[in-house]
Amino acid sequence: MGAVESVSVTSLISQEDLDDVRESVAALSASVASAAAMLRMKDAFEPFSGVLLSLQRDPMPALVGMPAWLSSSSGSPVSSRSVVADSIARIEVAGELSCAWLSLDKGESVQRAKALDEEQARGCRAGLLQGVPIGIKDMFDRRGRVARWGSAVRDHVAPANRDATIVTRLEGEGGVLIGALHMAEFAMSPTGLNDHLGHGRNPHQPDHVSGGSSSGAGMAVGAGHVPLAIGSDTGGSVRLPAALCGVTGLKPTQFRVSVFGAMPLSPSLDCIGPLAVSADLCGAALAAMAGPDPLDLSCVDLPFRDGSWRGRAPADFTVALPRLEVGDHLSAEMLAVVSRVRGVLSEAGVRFVEVPLPDLALYGQLGSVLLAAESTALHRDAIHGTPQIFGRQVRRRLSRGLLMSGMDYFDAQRLRAPLLRVFMRDILGGADALMLPTTPAGAPRIQDTIGNDHARLEREFAKLSYWTRGINYLGLPALSLPAGTDQAGLPLGVQFVGAPFDEERILALGHIAQSLPDWQKV
Repeated sequence: MGAVESVSVTSLISQEDLDDVRESVAALSASVASAAAMLRMKDAFEPFSGVLLSLQRDPMPALVGMPAWLSSSSGSPVSSRSVVADSIARIEVAGELSCAWLSLDKGESVQRAKALDEEQARGCRAGLLQGVPIGIKDMFDRRGRVARWGSAVRDHVAPANRDATIVTRLEGEGGVLIGALHMAEFAMSPTGLNDHLGHGRNPHQPDHVSGGSSSGAGMAVGAGHVPLAIGSDTGGSVRLPAALCGVTGLKPTQFRVSVFGAMPLSPSLDCIGPLAVSADLCGAALAAMAGPDPLDLSCVDLPFRDGSWRGRAPADFTVALPRLEVGDHLSAEMLAVVSRVRGVLSEAGVRFVEVPLPDLALYGQLGSVLLAAESTALHRDAIHGTPQIFGRQVRRRLSRGLLMSGMDYFDAQRLRAPLLRVFMRDILGGADALMLPTTPAGAPRIQDTIGNDHARLEREFAKLSYWTRGINYLGLPALSLPAGTDQAGLPLGVQFVGAPFDEERILALGHIAQSLPDWQKV
């Protein structure tokens, strides 16, 4: 550690925290060194988007269909204006769950919905998200507004002069963005913790966490404020709040959705994804957002076909499932939910095959190396100039990047391609998806996720994201579905992990599951 770095670290965190962070970084470095033994000097870093593209499977036959949730019993379209007004009315009486919303654009959204109704009356094409009220995590640029990224650091930033690409595309398909949503500070908490904005609260029991970092998205959909919200997922930040708040969440394949105009956290891992009332609505949102973007050269040229996942028979699918055991990362109630889901889907005709448990701990540690180095580099100016703007948990996480070895970062990047190929061969194999828990258990109490023992808290946070972090490192798509509750009535979720760019198959499994009459009983 050089002199300049030493000054930076000690100005960022206390000596007590520094000792613990050094230990954490040493553990990450040891994991990299162990895994890197499989590498040879000539094994260079492979551009990961190309690796993902090389492993994609043939798509399923397209089946055209429109989202069915936004239609009346008579089959005539529901007024966009009435749907948007209903969402706003729900938010205005939300009580303590109103903290999900940082801003609400009532006048603008009602006027936009009115214009959509008028266009439809003139016979204009209805978009994939026609009249759907949408909440958006406060990390996406919107013209004339400031996205604050869950921090006070951007209070004096000039408003954006153009929309993020996903904002343009959602609105282009008839979506109505009604406001900005709560998020963890700089998207750096799996619980929804935010020292500046207060904690995200679970819509089922507000003294429990919402999950994060897309905390407001989980809250808003889980509380019934909106049917669709947009978040981001760097280590589980769509799937964790989806599972804990009892909604559906989709993490797309890395590089499938443009990140232009979005807050960066770790560009090697960042994904933008929807949280919604159903897998079908998640699929429609992905169809609206996906596709090449000249403003984001990392975004691949793979548009997504709306409705292509519907109409498949359960017997068409094979799901891989590892042998799971109760332990630190899996409660007895969560294991029971996984078993019940397997039973319900098997009875419907889905085939299950047993596979080895993937090394999620290793994948998660390697992903943490990428996250530490990249997030710290992105916040370099603030770390050197105004470190006091960060909450303690965020300061601890950023300090890891100041201590991380460049060799460890490079090897963590080099390991992605070979480890993904091994995963595809030995774990996913010929199955359509891998089924895993989304979280170890239901949402913890807020009071159990705060305090001065940050070393203990970080260990607990790592457990919470155990089942999700490694999937980001592999770059794969994953769909989290609500699949039951624990004894306290808190939601539990399972996730289907697919092959690269194979959102169709995991959405098909989600559609099948949510169409089964027994699904709500699992």
